[in-house]
Amino acid sequence: MFAIVGLLFSMICVFGVFIAHGGNIGVVLKALPFEMATIMGAALGAFLVANPMKVVKQSLKGIGQCFKGSRFTKARYMELLALMFDILQKARKEGLMAIEQDVESPEQSPLFKKYPTISADHHVVEFVTDYLRMMVSGNLNAHEIESLMDAEIETHHQEAHAPVAALTRLAGGLPAFGIVAAVLGVVNTMGSVGQPPAVLGGMIGSALVGTFLGILLSYAVFEPFAGMLEQKVEEASKEFQCIKTTLLASMQGYAPSTAIEFGRKVLYSDVRPTFTELEGHVKGKK
Repeated sequence: MFAIVGLLFSMICVFGVFIAHGGNIGVVLKALPFEMATIMGAALGAFLVANPMKVVKQSLKGIGQCFKGSRFTKARYMELLALMFDILQKARKEGLMAIEQDVESPEQSPLFKKYPTISADHHVVEFVTDYLRMMVSGNLNAHEIESLMDAEIETHHQEAHAPVAALTRLAGGLPAFGIVAAVLGVVNTMGSVGQPPAVLGGMIGSALVGTFLGILLSYAVFEPFAGMLEQKVEEASKEFQCIKTTLLASMQGYAPSTAIEFGRKVLYSDVRPTFTELEGHVKGKK
């Protein structure tokens, strides 16, 4: 929602002030389709050359996510930590082997079914169950598991950051594509030097629209999208860090209630539940 508001506000300010200052919007509108086709066509072609199809699809999906609110809310994190508490509490009371069935078949586990928001995210479920499985096997110590977690989180971060880098490169190239469109417009104008000054002035103005559009699309559209997508990537990584911290605290011998407190502390302040909120949620899920 805020992405749409921001885009509209930018465009209204740019074009509204131009019109209010006496600018001839007709010149801009006349050149807009052709300049836009040139700039975005060249940019799209370069984007396809520079990125594998996987990154292209992720980028398109990421742009769509920019128009949606964040899914990493306080309620989601309370569900996540409550799930971790239930699993660790069962393992503490009944032994690690008691959670083996929950780990092997999370889609059938009563523990996971209590938390549908988390269960629906297969990346989170896979991350949790993989390391719980290692804890059950007992073949790795806390330091070895921490090293594996760090490697997986880093890999996930790099993979999720690929669309951000792709959009950032695209934003950086758009002003240059605007210049290309402007140069072509100037070439077209130079081929019509015999026309009246009023006609030549309109043609030069149309050519300059290309430079204007390249810069506007770069800094008012694609650069903000890349920045917003980067923030979403950081939010996703924070969730994995929360799980990692909770599991490692449990492996070091802390009680489940203390282990989830470790996990709670790594969350961003705006979505971090208070101790009382989390405690009430956990007790309410028992």
